[in-house]
Amino acid sequence: MKVLVTTSSFGKADRAPLDALTKKCEAVLNPYGRKLTTEEFIELTEGMDGVIAGVEPITREALDIRRNLKVISRCGVGMDSVDADACREFGIKLYNTPEAPVASVAELTVTVMLDLIKNVSNMNASIKAGKWNKMTGLMMEKKKVGIIGFGRIGQRVASILSAFAPEIAYTDIEKKDCPYPFMEKEELLKWADIVTIHSSFCEEGKFIIGQKELELMKGSYLVNTSRGRFIDEDAVYAALSDGRLAGAALDVFAKEPYEGKLAELDNVILTPHVASSAKEGRAVMEMEAVLNLFKGLGISE
Repeated sequence: MKVLVTTSSFGKADRAPLDALTKKCEAVLNPYGRKLTTEEFIELTEGMDGVIAGVEPITREALDIRRNLKVISRCGVGMDSVDADACREFGIKLYNTPEAPVASVAELTVTVMLDLIKNVSNMNASIKAGKWNKMTGLMMEKKKVGIIGFGRIGQRVASILSAFAPEIAYTDIEKKDCPYPFMEKEELLKWADIVTIHSSFCEEGKFIIGQKELELMKGSYLVNTSRGRFIDEDAVYAALSDGRLAGAALDVFAKEPYEGKLAELDNVILTPHVASSAKEGRAVMEMEAVLNLFKGLGISE
């Protein structure tokens, strides 16, 4: 069996998943070291039986050309990058790893959130530049934290944050059985001091946080560790520049590697799409993706 591994970091945190894969299959790794384009995906999947996929767009058109594929095993939670209807229509089995990255993503989210309000990165950079610049930070206690998307990761973020005693509310497509209040999205954006995004879906061509939403956020902070395309980066840059946003922490971007103008701003923390890349969590997620692939291909473990 021939398998394409599109996620460029596969096997780097721990070789065990890659070793397990290559014992059973002929594996071809992503030669570009970044997210594939649709055209590259089509090219590389010629003659492949399965794919261990990252976040590259896997469209109906691509799948129609590559009906040789039997399995797509997403290494991650979100499935919005794959045309699931086309997979069902063409008989391609589709899997994801919903549990494995939860703790890692939630931990990084809370880490950058605290960094933002405490000015940790800015003071670190200042001292390294030879300046003793004491910056006043904020406390998480009693801050209003609005969580957009209250699935596994959003709920874990709330659980971790609860130790700091903020007020927490959420918005989602449905109300959850939980101790936190539900708000409609517009109400949440007006209310929150900090907004963090943990959705898994946004309609193509639209934003979860765009110009309209930013107009509602007065002096608050924005955190995005979900999908880069969920926010309007140009609108976020403008809001950060004129003070409508106090700061932002972004781990994901519409185009990666990111080379845009947000990197010019001191009130932004940028990380290179590493929220799920804690060594322990990444290894578990990749092994789960391998086992899902084996299941779909009918290979015994």
